[in-house]
Amino acid sequence: MKRRLFLASLALFLLLPACTADSAPADEAPTAIVSSTESSPAITVYKSPTCGCCSLWVEHLEANDFTVQVVEMDNVNSVKEYYRIPSELMACHTGIVDGYVIEGHVPADDIKRLLEERPEAIGLSVPGMPIGSPGMEVEGRPADNYDVMLITEGGSSVFASH
Repeated sequence: MKRRLFLASLALFLLLPACTADSAPADEAPTAIVSSTESSPAITVYKSPTCGCCSLWVEHLEANDFTVQVVEMDNVNSVKEYYRIPSELMACHTGIVDGYVIEGHVPADDIKRLLEERPEAIGLSVPGMPIGSPGMEVEGRPADNYDVMLITEGGSSVFASH
C-alpha cells in the first residue's frame, strides 16, 4: 500500500508541474466560450499546452457528448485563482460549463449530474491526478479510489466516489 501511494505521489509530482506552468495572472475573467445545448453540454477547458493527460480528459468529454473548446495557456493557475479554487482541490486543468467550474479529471457522468441537479456551488473537483480517473488511465495499473468534491462558498463535500 505504501509503495502504491509513493508511486501515485511520484506521478503527481512529475506530471503536475508540466500542467500548471506559472506566468503573470490574466487581466480578464476566464469564461466559457462555447454554449451548451440540451443534448450536448459545452465546456471550455483551460490547460497547459504541455499537459498530455488534459488532452486525454478532453477526449473523454467528447466521447460522452460534450462540445469542448480548449484554451491553451501558460498560466492555468490564474483561472483557478479567479474562480477561488482552494489549493487542496486544485488539479492540472480547469473547465467552465454553464457557470460551474470543473477542476481536474472529473468524470463526464458527474458533470452531467451536476448540470441536472444544479446545486448552489462553485463546481466540482478531483484533487490531484488519481490513477484511473478519466485521462489518467495507466495500462496494467488498477484504478485508485478517489472522490469528486463539490466546491461551495463554505467549503467542499463529497459529490461522488469512484
